[in-house]
Amino acid sequence: MTEVDARATVGQAAGRGQVVAWGLWDWGSSAFNAVILTFVFSVYLTDKVGDDLPGGISASAWLGWALGIAGLIVAVTAPISGQRFDATAKRKRSLAVLTALTILAMALMFFVHDDYHDLWIGLVLLGFGSAFFELANVPYNAMLRQVSTPATVGRVSGFGWAMGYFGGILLLLICYFGFISGDGDSRGLLGVPTDDGLNIRLVAMLAAVWFAAFSLPVLFAVPELPRTGADPGAAKAGFFGSYRVLWRDLRELWSVDRGTVGFLVASAIFRDGLAGVFTFGAVLAVRVYGIADSDVLLFGIAANVVAALGAIVAGRFDDRVGPKIVIVISLGAMLLCGLALVFVSGPLMFWIFGLLLTVFVGPAQASARSFLTRLAPPGREGQMFGLYTTTGRAVSFLAPSLFGLFVWLFDADRAGIAGLLVVLAVGLAALLMVPGPRPARANT
Repeated sequence: MTEVDARATVGQAAGRGQVVAWGLWDWGSSAFNAVILTFVFSVYLTDKVGDDLPGGISASAWLGWALGIAGLIVAVTAPISGQRFDATAKRKRSLAVLTALTILAMALMFFVHDDYHDLWIGLVLLGFGSAFFELANVPYNAMLRQVSTPATVGRVSGFGWAMGYFGGILLLLICYFGFISGDGDSRGLLGVPTDDGLNIRLVAMLAAVWFAAFSLPVLFAVPELPRTGADPGAAKAGFFGSYRVLWRDLRELWSVDRGTVGFLVASAIFRDGLAGVFTFGAVLAVRVYGIADSDVLLFGIAANVVAALGAIVAGRFDDRVGPKIVIVISLGAMLLCGLALVFVSGPLMFWIFGLLLTVFVGPAQASARSFLTRLAPPGREGQMFGLYTTTGRAVSFLAPSLFGLFVWLFDADRAGIAGLLVVLAVGLAALLMVPGPRPARANT
């Protein structure tokens, strides 16, 4: 295969239709995050399938360990996976394979019945699905430079994040009203029987079909990455040889561009804080601010909507003033809103300051992706986003640990907010020491 200059891959698929096709993968992939991992199937595993599990270890503990093992696999393999996807010019093929494996794991969840004997196959499927899904995000994020130009990378990244938020909201509503709502032996507007967990198993199958349908456009619309000479020796290196290439590249990166290393560390910290906001938001809403259980889903929908709108709007500012300013302002605003939440009480105050806080989550996430895209050497985006995934995994204990520590120290759930704010503040402080990429100047 003839090698091309890596710079030729920038914006090679930046047409409007190709951008939409790329964003539809985010729309479809929300089926795994929202339905399988967060709100529906994982809850089914712990509350139904494993509720009568014999022995002294709970189903929730087994779930945590299964996801922990999956995360370890991702952390170890993500950098060399992205490196090989780029070097062998198989970025799109890798996205297709990893997406298909994720969808297969989701579809097989239909066979996890409401019986503790099936808990193990459910945990295995969820663990494998989680690992495949996170690895699939490496080539997907690396494609951002192909579907955007230096002058539009911010808005394209924001568009993708917004598509993910909106896709997750719509699918959750379909699942809730169609298969889950109500009481009795049949649930939802479709009247699906709950016997043997059939309604939830059908939700898993629907999520798999949803992901499959919306993942196809990007595979047809965006061309495969051409082979470049951006990372010498990576294409021919074996599994262990890939780590030697990675170590060589990291030493080179440290000597010539420590700003990128600094950003990987800073973003890992503040991204964990962002994840903590959504992870513990529902718990705080009910236990601290008196939000009714039935209203938590409504708040979750509203929070995702404002985060999506924030990502879209901030994307344009990202292209004009640069992603660092967008992230700094977003984190600063979140710290102010979070500080207010420490002192206010009642459902109304939570709705006001909670939504103000979440409106800045989308911009911070989207601009973090565009920040790294602007820093990554052309042709090595996969490697950089593999490191992005690994560093995120390496510090993913921070927000949960500090949340729990502050709750324990002050014997109050409200104090957990301060723990999350510490993580965001440390991430912001680390980011301030990193030079930001210059925004592209163009009449867009």
